[in-house]
Amino acid sequence: MDRYNFSPIVDRPVYDWPEGKRLAVYIALNIEAFEFGRNPGNDFTSQPSAPFHRGYAYRDYGNRVGVWRILRLCEDFQMPLAILANGMVYKQAPQVLEPFRKRGDEFVGHGRTNSERQIEMTPEYEMAMLEEVRDTMLKHEGVAPRGWLGPFISQSAQTPELLKKTGFEYMLDWWFDDQPQWFRTDEGPILAVPYPSMELNDLPAYVNRGASDTDFTKMAIDAFDEQLEESALYPQVYCLSLHTFLTGQPHRIRQLRKIFEHIAAHRDRIWLTTPGAIASHVMSLPAGTVKMP
Repeated sequence: MDRYNFSPIVDRPVYDWPEGKRLAVYIALNIEAFEFGRNPGNDFTSQPSAPFHRGYAYRDYGNRVGVWRILRLCEDFQMPLAILANGMVYKQAPQVLEPFRKRGDEFVGHGRTNSERQIEMTPEYEMAMLEEVRDTMLKHEGVAPRGWLGPFISQSAQTPELLKKTGFEYMLDWWFDDQPQWFRTDEGPILAVPYPSMELNDLPAYVNRGASDTDFTKMAIDAFDEQLEESALYPQVYCLSLHTFLTGQPHRIRQLRKIFEHIAAHRDRIWLTTPGAIASHVMSLPAGTVKMP
């Protein structure tokens, strides 16, 4: 696997984020669409059977109810967001995206629907899907998305090359570091921005690992505190990944409020931002600060 170089974080050049900050913090909100009759993924009880109505209804709750709770909380704390949106949300639930557009949040491509995976696509089908999502967002947001996260964080062998061909500048699918790293493709390098696909992501935490609500809150706060302390040594990225149908539940909003209160108390020491802004900053650094593969 020669997509990126091995590089210990302690041996790299040290740089700052804007205003001399060393910890970049962003909140990623997954806003997703599903196709009825296609498996939307497991839930807290078991892997359901067709037509998967239980999973579909559970996830639809996120767009109908949960997202609005999260939005109110982000407004209360003035938290910028990265909106990881499926293209089909623009057809199924366009009202959901309007307030985030007005807020000026960043929109990141997140597949057509969360009922399909890129690893199962032919190169031609995947390319058409990427172009469709890009063009849908360009039409509605006025700018094409710069970043990408695949549904289920699933890539095919050709995904990095196809992302470059369709104009994407960074991806969130590969989490192998706490700093952005350049990732090799046959079409030129693409930036891998850290995204907590396995850890500070509510879906694998709650559904796959069985973490309690308070477990997740403690993990989120402990990770923030540790990374803030470590950032005296070198820059880092902290990200919290949320799904509307999970964290948008009333009992978890209470927990998210505690996390936001803790982060906000350190606002003067962190760069509260978006992955696109993080990517732009890294791209502006002197050549060689973040080594090319």
